[in-house]
Formats: sequence, structure tokens, C-alpha cells
Amino acid sequence: MERKSSSEIRRMYLDFFKSKGHVVEPSASLVPQDDPTLLWINSGVATMKKYFDGSVVPEVPRLTSSQKSIRTNDIENVGHTARHHTLFEMLGNFSVGDYFKQDAIHWAWELLTSKEWFGMDPEKLFVTVYPKDQDAKKIWLETGIDPTHIVEIEDNFWDIGEGPSGPDSEIFYDRGPSFNNLADDDPENYPGGENERWLEIWNIVFSQFNHEPDGSYEPLPHKNIDTGMGLERVVSVFQDAPTNFETDLFLPLIHEVEKLSGKKYGDTKEQDVSFKVIADHARAITFAIGDGALPSNEGRGYVIRRLIRRAVMHGKKLGIDQAFLVDLVPVVGEIMKDYYPEVLEEKAYIQKVVQSEEDRFNETLDDGIGLLDNIIAEAKANGSSEIDGKQAFKLFDTYGFPFELAQEYAGDQGIKLDRAGFDAEMAKQKERARSARSKSVSMGVQSDLLTDLKTPSEYVGYDTLTVDGAVLADLVQNDQLVDHVERGTAELIFDKTPFYAEMGGQVADIGEIKDQDGQLVATVEDVQHAPNSQNLHTVKLVKPMSKGEKYNLSVNREFHLKVEKNHTATHLLDQSLRSILGDHTKQAGSLVEPGYLRFDFTHFGQVTEEDLNKVEKLVNDKIYEEIPVTTVETDLESAKKMGAIALFSEKYGKKVRVVSVDDFSREFCGGTHVKNTNELGLFKIVSESGVGAGVRRIEAVTSQAAYEFLLKEENLLKQTAGLLKAAQVKDVPSKVAQQIDNVKSLNQEVQKLQDQIAKDQAAGIFDNPEDVNGISLITAKVDVAGMDQLRQLADDWKNKKSSQVLVLGAEIGGKANLIVAVAEDLIKQGVKAGDLIKAISGKVNGGGGGRPNLAQAGGSNPAGIEDALAEAHQWLAAR
Repeated sequence: MERKSSSEIRRMYLDFFKSKGHVVEPSASLVPQDDPTLLWINSGVATMKKYFDGSVVPEVPRLTSSQKSIRTNDIENVGHTARHHTLFEMLGNFSVGDYFKQDAIHWAWELLTSKEWFGMDPEKLFVTVYPKDQDAKKIWLETGIDPTHIVEIEDNFWDIGEGPSGPDSEIFYDRGPSFNNLADDDPENYPGGENERWLEIWNIVFSQFNHEPDGSYEPLPHKNIDTGMGLERVVSVFQDAPTNFETDLFLPLIHEVEKLSGKKYGDTKEQDVSFKVIADHARAITFAIGDGALPSNEGRGYVIRRLIRRAVMHGKKLGIDQAFLVDLVPVVGEIMKDYYPEVLEEKAYIQKVVQSEEDRFNETLDDGIGLLDNIIAEAKANGSSEIDGKQAFKLFDTYGFPFELAQEYAGDQGIKLDRAGFDAEMAKQKERARSARSKSVSMGVQSDLLTDLKTPSEYVGYDTLTVDGAVLADLVQNDQLVDHVERGTAELIFDKTPFYAEMGGQVADIGEIKDQDGQLVATVEDVQHAPNSQNLHTVKLVKPMSKGEKYNLSVNREFHLKVEKNHTATHLLDQSLRSILGDHTKQAGSLVEPGYLRFDFTHFGQVTEEDLNKVEKLVNDKIYEEIPVTTVETDLESAKKMGAIALFSEKYGKKVRVVSVDDFSREFCGGTHVKNTNELGLFKIVSESGVGAGVRRIEAVTSQAAYEFLLKEENLLKQTAGLLKAAQVKDVPSKVAQQIDNVKSLNQEVQKLQDQIAKDQAAGIFDNPEDVNGISLITAKVDVAGMDQLRQLADDWKNKKSSQVLVLGAEIGGKANLIVAVAEDLIKQGVKAGDLIKAISGKVNGGGGGRPNLAQAGGSNPAGIEDALAEAHQWLAAR
């Protein structure tokens, strides 16, 4: 077997299946599109679910891909094992209702063993099969494989719940006795067991059953093939590498880290872990950020932040104190440029994000060390030798401080960390994350009703909004194909239609269906694409309808034209954002309604008011220029050469539509548009906000809706002018400024009076401290305007040294407020303000906390303030 590079192996795999009639699907974005069940694209089949559950029928039923994927359930294992990764590539070949076991198995054997392709030694290959799947075993024997190399394993059944499922067959490569890490009689010492000798390189799933909601398994209407070959694993075989990390996919990164750290990979096992973690995480964050995800405190953004912080911490272990991950981005790009040239194209943007996050973490890390020092000091002061799990988790969750690092740091000072408590807090966080994830079914139960409807249907809505004599080709009601319907709702397919089916963010058309006599028979409520791409009309019946009859279809013109204007506006907005904010800005979603448009886009940081105004002006400038909007239909490659912008989330066929606004905007788009930008009349941004990690949202209006929005704003301004007694609207800002100055002056006067009241009260309440169990105590219910005055009283008490403990209560805004202060000499004896506030706050139905010398609490029961003050006496008396 010849040594091959990772690029050669990837290309060879795809070329092989291309020679077998497969279409090569490009690697999709790591950020899932329209799939709330996934945080990341985590496998090749994740991008094929719509084909496997029958919701979409692919143009060609044979597909192959090399799909970049991220899995985060084993982050802690990365670096400690030979093959755990966060980012990996999954090679796969897929059949959607076409070939099945016979071809899948024979082609797998051909690719692996043929001298023309991978050229592996057949004696090195072993396969596993499901015991009840004797068909697969029989087909494997047909390949000429040694019968003793076929192992039956009960676990070889792929099932993720409701939806397609079936037996699978795994292929293993025997790396030889030198890799054997188990005793000969170990029960895991076999192909398929947990060992290092037999390396799983490929899994073929024979998707032949529907796992029904009732738990039963019924034969699929259309059987599928789903396979997965881990590129990193196969490369390690071809390059005879002990682990995946000693391959051309990782070694350039490891060598770069050697230069940055001055350390040598292979010197110590502990150092090697750090090298591997950095190499792995650098790949993952580079691709994730390149696909539009950004560091944040939630969701996939939290994953990126965690990976960056984990890599930085391992860099520090190697002696790298400056930002360094930013230098690894171009290395990742060079490694992957053969199949992923976009990484180098987006290099500057990715580096900007990584640099910012590294700098931010290095600052946060110092804060984390300071907090840990305080926690250690407090533990020692309390005579404790352990930091509880909640505090350790806060260090990890807030400051990115890995448990192991905190444990090592604290251990140097004789303090342990509560691992069980930390794991419990981590488990709670994971459960919160799972609960926050959509409960949607990951893959639907396959149905052949709509899948089998292949009657051609032509969309003519680009040119006309009415069609006379459209033939009703298919009619579905209550999930059954019927020839006639009397009432209720139904789903219809016509031989031709002017109704736009919802797609690309543009909502579906609505309208009417009439018979040949001009009588209304149904209203069109929605239009979606059927699995075979026909426009499927959901209608509400007024009169009976029959298959084969002719009908007149009419789109609601006013609704349609408003949607067209807003759709064209999204194209102008998209390009304007790139022009003003930078080319890194990409569309992340849109919604085009008749009343408004919503446009989501990727951007690192907030959009300034100045930039937002520039974007809005640029869109309006293009409207005023009265630019023709043109559409051409061409092939995919020609469209790309024209400079048309494509959405990463969309799949395009052989023919595509390109919508152009002169040379300003040119995009792939199947939607409907105005003929000239002047039809938009006016464009106005209504709001701009953040909707997720690195994703911003603009809502805007055009034409009549924009005029009505501005008219409403003007009326509000006129009302404001009236209230301010401004002679003209233009005087409103100066009048408001005057009012702000007046309010500020009055607030200062009020504050002075409140402070004086607090001082007057202090004169009386600090004069008569009580003795409780040898401790001098002052308690009082006071009349103050807010917590600032309560804290002022505490400061006055501290300056006067009137007692050792102060407990004050006040009703403020209908709520109870408590404050406790403790003198330093008493703190040394173990009396802490935080402990006392917790003991008494229950009396006011509240809670609180604070430092040992000062703590405060709030509650919903002001009637309990006196009880809280009495409880303070009892608490001190019981000491």
C-alpha cells in the first residue's frame, strides 16, 4: 500500500464514487441550516436528512461528500487519546432509494483493495455484521474476504429513535500485533472491541426500516445507504502513524507550536497532550469562525470560546504567554487549501476574531487567578483544606479556568478542589443546554405519499400572476391521494401555477382558484415545495374540486408586489452591508413579508449608528438611481464567473437564476423581484439588534410601509414638541436638553436632602448599642429613600465605630431591604455579615449575601422587617 497524502485520499474517495454515478456534494457549513436539533453539523448524513426522510427528493439519488463536522461531547478526551477530535472530516457515499447492500458492499471492497484505488491488503481487513443480517454476510463472502474476518456483533444496528434505521457493517484495518495493547485473552481483543490494533475506518448503514412512533419497525418505502469513513483515521493508516496526530493533517500545526514554544513534540507525554489539544482546537475554531460562528457565552459560541481558552491554557503549559492561536490560522488554511480554499480567503477575518478572543481571555485569566487567590485565602482562614465544587465551577464557567489547572494551582498551596461537586455543576449545565435545545425530531418518519408524486409542474409566476386553464394534476386530503374533494382543506399540484412556493426567506403567495365559469372554488393559504420540487398548494375549499379538471389561478397582486419590493430590498441591503462593514459580512437568514423585511447577517461586534445610517443611505441611493433589476438563467459555473454571490446554506441545481442590480449587487436567487429599484420608493431601517453569537438582525420597511413608519415617527415628534412647548419640531432637542439639565439639578437637590435625612437618623440610632452574648449590636428600622441611604448609614456607623454589628431594615418601594455590617475584630472571631444576612432574610421572604464585613438582602415582605431584626438578636445569642 503506497503512502498517500490526506488530499490524495479525499480526492480518490470522491473520484471513486463519482465514477459510480454519484454527485459530489460540497462540504456544507458547520452551522446547521433549518435544523434546530443540531448545534453543529456532526456527520455527513446530517446534511442528507431531508433526503432520507423523504421531505426532499434529490435530483440524483447517488451522492458522495467529504463533510467537515464538529462533535463536542468528548472535548475532555481530546489530546489524551489517539483519535478523539472536535473537528473531523467524514467521507461518505449515500444512496437515496437507489442501490442497496449488494453495490454498497462490493464498491467498498473495490475501493479499499483495488490497486487502482486504495490498494489495501485484503488480509488486513475485517468486517462486522448484525447477526440477523445474513444478507450482508452473504454479500461480504462474495467479495472473497476471508470468512474468519467476518465478525457478528449484536450492536451493529443503527437507530436514533423515530425515523430511518437499520443494520450496519463496520470495516476494520488490522494495524498488526505491535499495536496490540491488550492481553490475548482480553474480551475486547477482537475486531470491533475496544483496542488499538483493529482500527475502525468505515461504517456502512443499511437504512431499511422506519422506527415508528409506537416503537415498531416497518420496512422503508425507499431503502437507503448511509456510510461514514473518518478521513483522519484512514490517513493515519496510509501514513503509518501511531495516532491521527502524526499525519499531514496535524503535524504542520504541531511543528509551528514547537517554534512558538521552544518545546519538542515527543519529549514527554504531558507536553504531547498540550501539542495535540492546540492542533485539534486550532482546526476547529478556524473552520467554525470561517463558517460564521463567533465566540460567546451560549450555544455554539460557547463551544468556540471554550476551545480557544482550553488551547490557550495548554499554550501556557508549553511556556507560550503571548497570543499564538492567531498564528495557527494560516497554517490550518495551508493544510486544507486543496478542498477548502475559503479558509485562506477568510484568513484575515478569522485571525481578527481569534486575536480579539485570545486578548480578552488573557485579561480574564489574570482576573481568574486573582479570584482563585481570594478563594484559597478564604479557605485557609476558615481552616478548610478544600474548595467546594460550586466555586471551582465558577472559575471554569466564568473565567475559563480548567479544573485541572485550578487544582494544580491550589494544590501548590495545600488546598484541594471538590471534584464531585464540580462534576455535579457541570452535569447541571449540560442538562440546561440539552433542555434549551429544540425537542424537534432529528429525522422524520419516511412517507412515500408525496415522494411518489412525480407529475411535472411548471412555475410561471416570474412572468404572470394569473393562469387560465391550469389542470389539477394531484390532489391530497387527510394524507391520502384522492380524485375528488368536497370541503375542508386539501393539497393540490397543478400542471402550471403562478403561485410562488416559500423559499429563500420569501413567503408564499396567496390568492384564489376559480372554475371555468369564474366561480370561486378555493382560496390558496400556503404554497410549499413537494419532495419532487412541484409547488404544493394548501387550499381552503369553497366548492368541490376534482383531479383532471381545469381551473383559473390568480395570485393576490397587492400582496405579491409588496413582497417583491421587500425581496429586492434585501439584495440591496446585503450588498450595502458588505460595502460599509466589510466582505466578512454574510447573509445568515432572511424573511420577506408584504409588510416588512428581516435580514440576519454575520458581523463581529455591534453596528454603530453611523455605519447603520451609511447602510440605509446607500440602499436609498440605489433606489434613487432607478437601476434596472435584471434576471438571467444560466449554469452554475457561469453564474460563479459572473461574480454572483451564493448562500452557503443553499443547494443549487444545474441551472440557476442570477438577479443583478447593475454591477452593485449580483446574487443567486429563485425569488421574485421588481423590474427597477425605483419601485421601492423608500427604504427605512426600523431596528438593528443582536440575535445570537456573531449574528445581527435588521428589520426594515419599504415603499408605503416606509412612508407610514416615518409619518408615525413625525407625529410622535410633534406630540413631544407640544408637551415641551417647543415652537417648532427642530427645537425639540434643545428643549429636551434643558429638561435633562433641570432633572439632573433636582436629583442632586433630592440626593442632598436624602443624605441629610440619613445623617439625622444616624444621630439617634447609633447612640444605644445593645449587648448580645458579649457582642455590641445596633438594630433599627429606618425611613430612607433607597439602598444608597442604607449604605450611607452603614458607612457612618463604620466611621463612628458605634458597635461591632449593625443591622438595619427599611421599606423601599413596597419591598423589604436589609443591610448588615460587622466590625473587623469580630470577623476574625468568625462572625460574618454574609452569614447573618442569610439567617435573617427569610423573615422578609427574600435572600441576599455579600462580603464578611458588609452584606445586604431584599425581600417581598416588608411586614417582616421587625422579625428580621429580632432574628439577628437570636442568631448572635445562639453563638
